[in-house]
Amino acid sequence: MLSPDKRSTWLATRTEQPVSNFMGFGINKNIEKYVGILDAEKFAGIKVYQGRGVGGGSLVNGGMAVTPKRAWFEEILPSVDANEMYNTFFPRANTTLGVNNIDQAWFESTPWYQFARTGRKTAQRSGFATTFVPNVYDFEYMKKEAAGQVPKSSLAGEVIYGNHAGKRSLDKTYLAQAAATGKLTITTLHRVTKVVPAGAGYDVTMEQIDETGNVIATKTIGADKVFFAAGSVGTSKLLVAMKAQGHLPNLSSEVGEGWGNNGNIMVGRANHMWDATGKNQATIPTMGIDNWSDPAAPIFAEIAPLPAGLETYVSLYLAITKNPERARFSFNSGTGKVDLSWTVAQNAKGIAMTKGVFDKINKKEGTIYRTDLFGVTKTWGDEFTYHPLGGCILNKATDNHGRLNGYQGLYVMDGALVPGNTGVNPFVTITALAERNIANIIGSDM
Repeated sequence: MLSPDKRSTWLATRTEQPVSNFMGFGINKNIEKYVGILDAEKFAGIKVYQGRGVGGGSLVNGGMAVTPKRAWFEEILPSVDANEMYNTFFPRANTTLGVNNIDQAWFESTPWYQFARTGRKTAQRSGFATTFVPNVYDFEYMKKEAAGQVPKSSLAGEVIYGNHAGKRSLDKTYLAQAAATGKLTITTLHRVTKVVPAGAGYDVTMEQIDETGNVIATKTIGADKVFFAAGSVGTSKLLVAMKAQGHLPNLSSEVGEGWGNNGNIMVGRANHMWDATGKNQATIPTMGIDNWSDPAAPIFAEIAPLPAGLETYVSLYLAITKNPERARFSFNSGTGKVDLSWTVAQNAKGIAMTKGVFDKINKKEGTIYRTDLFGVTKTWGDEFTYHPLGGCILNKATDNHGRLNGYQGLYVMDGALVPGNTGVNPFVTITALAERNIANIIGSDM
């Protein structure tokens, strides 16, 4: 993260780190334009971080693999059998993803997690509960990193631009299993632009690009069935455009609706000198503040690292708030692009919830917010999200297993199905829902 090159960022000439400033200085860097791994897609009111590469968002996330609270899952997806999810599909997803837990004895002693222990201590002193969080990063590998036995990744500042080792991203789990069947071909550097009915199936048109984003070929292939798995933004944008342009006119009016940012708000606090966070920080979060059941300030906040390579005394948090605000995707015929209606003002409720927790911690500790991390004199990191969700909500835009209403053989299999907020990092929920849906589709449609 401290010395990114062109491989860091998708088709841009400057990096777009979420923590963009420090002590009055901008920390983004100029780079060559290239098909790098992290995309920061800009809409009018929000910037959406997405992974670009074989493995998608799993390549650039912090690996936090959290099963949502059952009561909240039942509220957001009432048409889904929760018993089936919690007895079968969440366990299946966790097993296949390679989810594991940090050795708590090692956590308590290693300097690499001093930042998390400090975050825990200050939260608990204000009466907030904290919890360890599972992850797909291999914690045994991390211990070997700390011992100098293997090449460092999480202990070398690697995470948002990918991990060279240690992280069980999808290319090492689900996609590796799929490739092992001999039935999978992955075609990289291709961008789907059109899906239209053709005979008993569909024609899928795509542009092939080079490593600087130039279109070098256009191709059309025939398909019996098409599965949209381009993430909440990619899937929703394509389907909204296809409906508006008359290519898939029978799609439900629900396509494009119900988008949310998972209530994401980032914030930093300045600790006292006696509450150091450590110059050595692992990039993989392992602990969160769980205040979700508090109706006044319902948030789940991961205690995030700030791996600057020096002592900052900063506690950084990514809060997932119970923000009820939603937005919609719509096709702009003037520009030929798809817009997202989310506005900065819609973050106000999430900020208020976050403030309810961290105001209390600051008052107890006699500390203040850092206002130099997300811009100049800006307290809240509210202009971006790591967790885009919704746009093709299950049992609304699709049937109860992801079949797009209006067309046989079209399916949605990703975070577009989830209505805006999972209450935790959505990685496991998206995976388990895909497991559930594909089991039904294979049983009924194949």
